[in-house]
Amino acid sequence: MSSSKYAVTAEKFNSISSGRAVTRFPLSWNQVFVLPEWLELWWRHFGGEYELELCGVRESGELIGISPLMIKGKTAFLIGSEDVCDYLDFVVSPGKEQVFFKTLLGHLKKEGIDCVDLMPVRPDSTVYAHLAPIARESGCEVFLSKADVSLEMDLPVAWDDYLYLLNGKQRHEIRRKFRRLHEAGDINYRVVQEFHETVKTIDLFFTLFIESREDKAAFMSERMRSFFRQMVESLSKLNILKLYILAIDSEPAAIVLCFDYNSTVYLYNSGYDPKFRSLSVGLLCKALSIRESIREKRRRFDFLKGAEDYKYRMGGTEVPLYSCRITL
Repeated sequence: MSSSKYAVTAEKFNSISSGRAVTRFPLSWNQVFVLPEWLELWWRHFGGEYELELCGVRESGELIGISPLMIKGKTAFLIGSEDVCDYLDFVVSPGKEQVFFKTLLGHLKKEGIDCVDLMPVRPDSTVYAHLAPIARESGCEVFLSKADVSLEMDLPVAWDDYLYLLNGKQRHEIRRKFRRLHEAGDINYRVVQEFHETVKTIDLFFTLFIESREDKAAFMSERMRSFFRQMVESLSKLNILKLYILAIDSEPAAIVLCFDYNSTVYLYNSGYDPKFRSLSVGLLCKALSIRESIREKRRRFDFLKGAEDYKYRMGGTEVPLYSCRITL
């Protein structure tokens, strides 16, 4: 290939947003955590100790991929962190992975980067499927290791079909818990997704999130609260964010914060009022978010990172998450 045909260009968050337009080489924005709005939000809140290395690779002037990297010392990382980003990746036009990564690796070497440390990544990520083998072929040392798991499930066409995906015990438990819930009072369930309403509802999310567990209360620092608040605003404008709220006798009992993107619903976080713990309101609010996702004909429900027991009980299957360390 002609090296003059390909160029690495410095980008800004607003310039990579234009890469979502229909172009000669459409990019694969295959998950929430690579969207420009998410990257910029994370960088603004948590990127202080890094140097930004946000690059594009262009073929004859046209964008074929985006490299959302940040630098510390001589090591490059994907923009993001495990505490708020469940998995990460590059953004590449399908079919252009080979030239994208070869061009990028050459650029990073010229910039004096001697290590690329990428995690967590899925097995269907461009990192695992393309970058790792390309780097090996180029003579780099590549270390891949399992770092965590995510759980997800393909959604059926009807709620009853979902229940029959569960084993008999879990199906019985879900039905029993719903019966007990409806015996407890007047049950109301609603989905909040309009921008102004989600912005007003975020304080309820904070309250139930913090009340539900001590570790969640410790997690929600002032900086994290600011990140969540601005994340809700940003993703609501994109019509991606949804808040599922379960109330008993008009009193909010549980809330689930999800992303609805590319026919996948991501269960990002949740909270509940401990006084309703005996009614399993946290679990049932999640079950109702699954039911709503089926009703809206979404293709997949992603419980995201972590091997919590309820994800298995609700039908999730494991997807391994990897760390990928490349010595250039």
